[in-house]
Parts: sequence; C-alpha cells; structure tokens
Amino acid sequence: MAGKGIRIEGLKKRYGKGDTAVDALKGVDMQVAPGEVVGLIGPSGSGKSTLLKCLGAVIEPTAGRMILGDEVIYDGIWKVKDLRALRRDKIGFIFQAPYLIPFLDVTDNVALLPMLAGVPNADSRKLAVALLKSLDVGHRAKAMPSQLSGGEQQRVAIARGLVSRPPVILADEPTAPLDSERALAVIRILNDMARQFETAIIVVTHDEKIIPTFKRIYHIRDGVTYEEAGEGRDFG
Repeated sequence: MAGKGIRIEGLKKRYGKGDTAVDALKGVDMQVAPGEVVGLIGPSGSGKSTLLKCLGAVIEPTAGRMILGDEVIYDGIWKVKDLRALRRDKIGFIFQAPYLIPFLDVTDNVALLPMLAGVPNADSRKLAVALLKSLDVGHRAKAMPSQLSGGEQQRVAIARGLVSRPPVILADEPTAPLDSERALAVIRILNDMARQFETAIIVVTHDEKIIPTFKRIYHIRDGVTYEEAGEGRDFG
C-alpha cells in the first residue's frame, strides 16, 4: 500500500434520479503522492464535501475509479468488501473540531483505533505515546480532553489520524478555529508527518492563512476540478 498515494480518475456522483437529479461531481481527476500535502479549495456547493465523502468511503460514487496505494478500491462499484475496515485502517480523518472522546484520556483517544483493529492494548498505547511525543504533546498523555488548549486538542486529533499509519489522510478545515500562529503550526506538523510516514494528505480549506503553504492546489467548482501550482511558502 505504501508508495502510491491516492489517484482518482473520472469520479462522478449523482444524487437523485430523473428530472430532480443533481450531478455533484462531474468527472474529478486528482492525484496525491506519498509525502505530499495538497489543498482542496472551492466555494460552498462546489462539491468539496461530496468529494471528501467519496474519498473517505462514506458515500458511494456513481462512476469513476479510486486507487489507494496499489489497490483499486472503487471502479464503478466498490472493490473492497469491508469499507469499515478500509476507513479504520487506511484512511485517516482530521476534522475542524477535534471530536475527542471526553471520558478517555489523551493516550486512549489516540490508541483507540489500533485497539479496535486488534492491536494489543499495551502496544496501541505505546504507539500513541510515541506519536504524541513527536507532536510535542507527550507531556499531556494522561490529561483529559477538557484539560487541553485548542492547539493541543488539534495535535491530539492529528495523532489520532496518523496512529494507524494510513496511506491517506483527509483533513477537513483543520485550521479553521485556530489563530494564524497555531494554524501554521498545524500545517507544519502535517507536512512533517507526511514526509515522515509517506502519507498523502488532502486538506480541504477556506483558510487564507494556510493557502500559500501548498505546493499544489486543486480547485473544485460545479463538480469539476482543476489544478494549479501553489506558492509552497515556507513559514519556517
């Protein structure tokens, strides 16, 4: 699975039938390499959410192909029998809100996914602690979510998205609630983690603060994407 990122070819999604049908995606082509962070930008109603749900195997496309690593996961129909396992093991999700489980401490919030995948609890917690340390929140490993700052919560959410070492991470407005300094810190972390774990990361955003950091940007409008080179600005 490693080394191939994600590739989308001619992806379409139609809601409804007949005269009431709406084509949310009209033939999206997109490719993100391992170790790369790309931006996905578009106005409300452009198809961003639909595309993200298709990529995350939350809804079924109408046509097209999706390749994850070396595996075709969709080609007119789902090629993967267990979509739940696909989402759990091979696609990481980072949301605008951290959505941490309030009654679990930081370590168990991160360790939960590998535990559910059958990794022994002690090993899952070791993975979680190591990742938290790499994100500079190791000292908060035993804290409860309510004891964390907003920036710390988002770092824990990033750790949760990375803990299963998925080949793809989908980040939906991950910096929206953060100020400029914390937003840029999150983008630095995502780029560092992408390179370290050879993860392909797609960031859906409206955040003007972070758009200059992307080396490649996909714009989506009326269900169609086009690519442009970004500034790739280094905020060091």
